[in-house]
Amino acid sequence: MSSTAKSDTATDSPVILVDGSAYLYRAFHAMPPLSNAKGQPTGAIYGVVNMLRKLVADYQPSIMVVVFDASGKTFRDDIYTEYKANRARMPDDMRSQIKPLYEVVEKMGFPMLIVDGVEADDVIGTLSVQATRAGLKTIVSTGDKDMAQLVNEQVTLVNTMTNTVMDVEGVIEKFGVPPEQIIDYLALVGDTSDNIPGVPSCGPKTAVKWLSAHGSLQGVIDNADAIKGKIGEKLRDSLAHLPMSQDLATIRLDVELPQKLEDLSIGEPDVEGLGALYQELEFNTWSRELAEGKSPLLNRRAREANGDEDGDAATGNGDAAAGSDDSVDRQYETVFTLEELDRWIAELEAAELFAFDTETTSLDYMQAEVVGISFAVAEGRAAYVPLTHDYEDAPEQLDREQVLERLRPLLEGKQRNLVGQHIKYDINVLRNHGIELVNVAHDTMLESYVLDSTATRHDMDSLAKKYLGVSTVKFEDIAGKGKKQLTFNQIDVEAASHYAAEDADITLRLHQALWPKLCAEATLKTLYEDIELPALHVLSHIECTGVRIDADMLAKQGKVLAATIEQVKSDAYEDAGREFNLGSPKQIGEIFFNEKQFPIIRKTPKGQPSTAEDVLEQLALDYPLPKLILQHRSLTKLMSTYIEKLPEQIDPGTHRVHTSYNQAVASTGRLSSTDPNLQNIPVRTEEGRRIREAFIAEKGYRLLAADYSQIELRIMAHLSGDEGLVTAFEQGLDVHRATAAEVFGVPLEAVEDDQRRSAKAINFGLIYGMSAFGLAKQLDIPRGEAQSYINLYFERYPGVKRYMDETRALAKEQGYVETVFGRRLYLPDINARNAQMRNYAERTAINAPMQGTAADIIKRAMIDVDDWLRKDGIDARIIMQVHDELVLEVKAGELESVGEQVSGLMVKAVTLKVPLEVDVGVGNSWEEAH
Repeated sequence: MSSTAKSDTATDSPVILVDGSAYLYRAFHAMPPLSNAKGQPTGAIYGVVNMLRKLVADYQPSIMVVVFDASGKTFRDDIYTEYKANRARMPDDMRSQIKPLYEVVEKMGFPMLIVDGVEADDVIGTLSVQATRAGLKTIVSTGDKDMAQLVNEQVTLVNTMTNTVMDVEGVIEKFGVPPEQIIDYLALVGDTSDNIPGVPSCGPKTAVKWLSAHGSLQGVIDNADAIKGKIGEKLRDSLAHLPMSQDLATIRLDVELPQKLEDLSIGEPDVEGLGALYQELEFNTWSRELAEGKSPLLNRRAREANGDEDGDAATGNGDAAAGSDDSVDRQYETVFTLEELDRWIAELEAAELFAFDTETTSLDYMQAEVVGISFAVAEGRAAYVPLTHDYEDAPEQLDREQVLERLRPLLEGKQRNLVGQHIKYDINVLRNHGIELVNVAHDTMLESYVLDSTATRHDMDSLAKKYLGVSTVKFEDIAGKGKKQLTFNQIDVEAASHYAAEDADITLRLHQALWPKLCAEATLKTLYEDIELPALHVLSHIECTGVRIDADMLAKQGKVLAATIEQVKSDAYEDAGREFNLGSPKQIGEIFFNEKQFPIIRKTPKGQPSTAEDVLEQLALDYPLPKLILQHRSLTKLMSTYIEKLPEQIDPGTHRVHTSYNQAVASTGRLSSTDPNLQNIPVRTEEGRRIREAFIAEKGYRLLAADYSQIELRIMAHLSGDEGLVTAFEQGLDVHRATAAEVFGVPLEAVEDDQRRSAKAINFGLIYGMSAFGLAKQLDIPRGEAQSYINLYFERYPGVKRYMDETRALAKEQGYVETVFGRRLYLPDINARNAQMRNYAERTAINAPMQGTAADIIKRAMIDVDDWLRKDGIDARIIMQVHDELVLEVKAGELESVGEQVSGLMVKAVTLKVPLEVDVGVGNSWEEAH
């Protein structure tokens, strides 16, 4: 494929506008001081070029423009002679890299713009407007905060150096104001780097507050006399220069440009000239790529699938879109004959470790069928076996069943020399073909997760970038995007082969990078080997077993719920005095604050009274209408998420619903589930309990629910060692009643129900970091009274207070906290200057060891229970794991013995300073089992 972009830009291919000047500065300061043998600095050039390559790989643009600042004065210097006067002179080492950078950019084929009299920001702003008018999405690649004013539904900011993306919501989240207020925000705050004078002492919070209250800079100016205190005086002293500051901060959108947007497509690279430059700069990897005939850009592999006839996806002739930043020599093979397959199987059997991966027709493991398999035995040495690729002129492939039978002894054996990435999916898919994959030694997703659950996503592409510095081929690169995306069996075998072989290759290399890190941390290695790896097999069985759903019951419940929703809506209309859209914040705001004159709790960044959920919850304490709206939201969510969707998720083959348990998502170690999400079915509402009634047992079986009682409080007692709390659990007391007796100073038998309720709120609230304000809100009492309850609690349970203080201090010192089993939760914000971020991290530091330990305990219990069921041939199986509960489907005659054994195994899963207790219930439905 020619790297010359098509003139008729594809609508799904964004325009990329690169702030070259910003990246030059950022790269110079971020990169190590690289230089070639002649001493010529090259670090900034390398950083910028690497970023340009990444942009092409990530967004596949046809139009991409690199914009630099012109030398000399701009119109802003005419407005304000001191503009950028504080800027230090450009370092010589940076200046010397500008000219060669320009040459590299041009020879790579990128259009480059440098317009006299304006800055790069103004050129980019003008181009972004032109792109928006043409109906094109625009990515502005920059690290400059001023560019936030350009963001709209069509324009997004991307900073490739920090891997951050900023859309409209992102601007609001970062600055507290929407894009249309950024100019006014900058005028008020000022900019020391550009020497734009703002209002002295006016920081971001003050600027947001003023703009929220008055809507615009002009509104702030008009109301300057009403702003009190010293900051008000400083505002009034600044009124004369604020319009000028606004002008300086405003990016021009009407610059006269030497070329039109449609003329700025990526051009044909000058490979010979670029190669010479790379050799001179000693960019050896990129130089070697060119010598091997590879493109200097990361190629666009999926163009054909998206309608571009020049694409190379079908021919497989192009260089891999990603992976070109990989220095490893790749020897990938496509297997078409049994002789070749047998040769590879012999290598796999002899290998100390090999990577394995399946390519399939679907992400739904119950419906997916194997299209091909890949494996790797050494760094860069991998193969793909295509099996069922089906398109015109597809090559003849080996028979799938014959290949799987040849592989069966290896996959079902117990050599433990197979490594995969998210191998649970492959286990489930192979089970569809009658293969029970047990030869699993490692899972790179879990290795990464155990090492650091918070640092990154744990998908292969993210891990390859983080640990190997390699950009991998994405599925979209070979399959296209959107409605035209191909399924894997429709993809050209050559393109598919490179993609699949790379998956296996990278998986093996990731293990080689991650395993030594785990081995260096004994407790983490044990956690991985004893909990996470065994758990993935148990979860696979749970997923494939599924749970039976009574669709008829859900339909009946749906009718009742629909009637309830209509009644709630009717009640809301009656209270409001008119009909309105209960889902419209604007209409709700009009009724609340204009018609009913409810107090304004908080305002939005645009200055409107907020109707966010926490605001509604606060208003619901005093007014019925907010409570009705919250009830309506909750009921409609139940209707759409469960009542309507669950019947659609019943598998046609098993007639059961099969969720997917996510083992590497929640940072604390807890499992989550998707499609359907079983963790979010409410247990305290009548409607939620009705949904659980539709989870039923097979004929001849009943459901058994085994749930840890107050496990996080027990873990708190263990971790803190508080004598009072430990004694309460050892004596089998009602811990909430015991806490009430301590806090309120009354005998245990004299504790009233309201006192127990308050004590329960304190017990659970404190382990989740609840403040006096939160407790006051929950108990509907004055804040001072809530604080006195907390003070009394800590007086009676000093060990808890000591544990919390010591945990915060330890977290600040080492940057993480640990569970009883050594699982780590890193807290990057524990020493943040931002008080809100720091306080959240401190609350997390208190709760995470308890929540994480509870997660480890239920996983250990789940492993032990499943192992017992299989070894003893018990006619029962685990069908769900939800929070601190295991749900089993048990032969009706074995309920008592199974219940006793399950309860015993769960209690023995760990030995704490206090005893564990398990509540066991049975029934025909999940709800009845409670």
